[in-house]
Amino acid sequence: MDDRLIDCDFRQEDFEETGLRPKSFEEYVGQKKAKENLKVFIEAAKQRKEALDHVLLYGPPGLGKTTLSGIIASEMGANMKVTSGPAIEKPGDLAAILTNLGPLDVLFIDEIHRLNHSVEEILYPAMEDFALDLIIGKGPSARSIRLELSKFTLIGATTRAGLLTSPLRDRFGIINRLELYSNEELKKIVIRSAGILNIQIEDQAAAEIAARSRGTPRIANRLLKRIRDFAQVRSNGVINLGIARYGLEALEVDEKGLDRVDRNLLYCIIQKFGGGPVGLDTLAASTGEEADTIEDVYEPFLMQLGFIQKTPRGRKVTTLAYRHLNIEPEQPEQISIIE
Repeated sequence: MDDRLIDCDFRQEDFEETGLRPKSFEEYVGQKKAKENLKVFIEAAKQRKEALDHVLLYGPPGLGKTTLSGIIASEMGANMKVTSGPAIEKPGDLAAILTNLGPLDVLFIDEIHRLNHSVEEILYPAMEDFALDLIIGKGPSARSIRLELSKFTLIGATTRAGLLTSPLRDRFGIINRLELYSNEELKKIVIRSAGILNIQIEDQAAAEIAARSRGTPRIANRLLKRIRDFAQVRSNGVINLGIARYGLEALEVDEKGLDRVDRNLLYCIIQKFGGGPVGLDTLAASTGEEADTIEDVYEPFLMQLGFIQKTPRGRKVTTLAYRHLNIEPEQPEQISIIE
């Protein structure tokens, strides 16, 4: 798989993004409903001087789950410990993290659906009773001990909520799905990020970058930093509409946010299979990509745009995709029936 500029997965260059992250709800753009509800829950928990109920945040990558978790911890006036599902390999690893948490602290577990099953079993009593049940020793001398934990808040983030087990999901009292951002919200984010990065940007240019960011703040910030380079080298350092369009064309990101890989997938279905339907394995073999990569990485956004349909016989390109690519749909062959 190519290293795509508009890929939503976290990359090394996105570490600079941490400086762009809002620190409070007032700075946080978008996710209005989730934000309003969380404000109420946090204020109520603070008035009762209790830990906030456990929170599950789910949705596509790059929408601000980690950022929102940091804001929750900040609003609660609590310390936040950050880890990820794959990093917790053994129950002992989780026990070490939990026993080091102070009263009302926040534990953030990214990609929580990838927790090991044995680790997840240890997490149940920790979430419910704030206690750890551990087995010490082996064989006849083995004994069970219970360690009391400080009352804490677990914030779990996942891009695949369907892969969470029911017992784990049911232990979260607050569940929020993060939605894709509107162009207007992304424009505000681009302007705010430009101010932090000390970049001069015009409103029209910010709107152009926002429109091609696939509804994702992470991609918007990444595109902004690349357009900054074009403005610095090819222009006077100010991002105007002309330099924004020039840079985005050079990066092969079109007005719908599709890149070369997306367009190649559509062209493959149209040119090799007459627009479809075509099976996933056949499409994977034709494009040289893994079937899982096509299904998990490329298809979701193309389906959101209505460019690809899934049918019982396979993937099919829609009329919207033909229009976007300026290709005339082929007329179906007329079959004459002789009585």
